[in-house]
Amino acid sequence: MRLGRVVGTVVSTRKDPRLTGFKLLVVATLTPRLEPDGGYEVAVDTVQAGFKEVVILCTGSSARMTERTKDAPVDAAIVGIVDTVNLD
Repeated sequence: MRLGRVVGTVVSTRKDPRLTGFKLLVVATLTPRLEPDGGYEVAVDTVQAGFKEVVILCTGSSARMTERTKDAPVDAAIVGIVDTVNLD
């Protein structure tokens, strides 16, 4: 899992039918100190995240393990909205 910040949206009218109804968001990946690390992912939103929110991002086969993404061609999914990060 990684941390990220929602920075945009993707609109795709032609796509695999198993992606119909999914909101696709552009997520800038972050370090544990919530600083941008230069990476980006397009992710399926499973938790109704909003613009500029810090989120938990799952990638790879783990992204297909949510109730909504099972058996869909998904490689990145937003699975949580972050309230705080503590690095003690």
